[in-house]
This record gives sequence, structure tokens and C-alpha cells, in this order.
Amino acid sequence: MAQKTYAGVTVDVNEEGYFTNPSQWTKEIAVEIAKEEGIELTDKHFAVLEFLRKRHNSGEALSIRSINHSGVIDVKTFYQLFPGAPLKKATKIAGIPKPASCV
Repeated sequence: MAQKTYAGVTVDVNEEGYFTNPSQWTKEIAVEIAKEEGIELTDKHFAVLEFLRKRHNSGEALSIRSINHSGVIDVKTFYQLFPGAPLKKATKIAGIPKPASCV
């Protein structure tokens, strides 16, 4: 198992850099991961990250469709906040495993 240090905290990650222990996540760590991804986090970003973490913790599957139906954000804005591969980037920044729907 690999490890990476963010905000002075060493966390467990897999070979792609996704957390293997989501309980190690903090907002400070999220800010550093986002910087690596070229994203500056706003309150809207954090609302999405919290939604993703809650959904993951409840065992529900994550998908672009679930984001659209979240009431937190629409798909167009999701793509604007996390450009490129939004679900992959957002889950990485949220400190949760990459969804199975992402290749």
C-alpha cells in the first residue's frame, strides 16, 4: 500500500492516488489534492465533496446521474467545478475510492 503526505498528514492511497481509508480525510488535505488537480476549492466544491462523502459512507453508488439528482448541483456546474473527469477528480479530492463506474 502506498502513502502520500498532504497538509503534514500521511495518508494511505492506492496506486492511482485514491484514499484507501476515507477517515483520514480532512478539508485541509482536500485543498492540497485539489491544487494538484489544478482546482481552487470554493464553498460549492465543498458542498459537492460532502455530498459524495455522505453518499459513499451510506454505501450508495456514485454516478454522474446521482450528482444531477442530488439537489446540491446540476451536471453542467459539476463539469465546470471539476473539469476533465469530474467524478474521478471529485472523489479523489473527497478522499473516497474511485467509483466502479469510472475507468
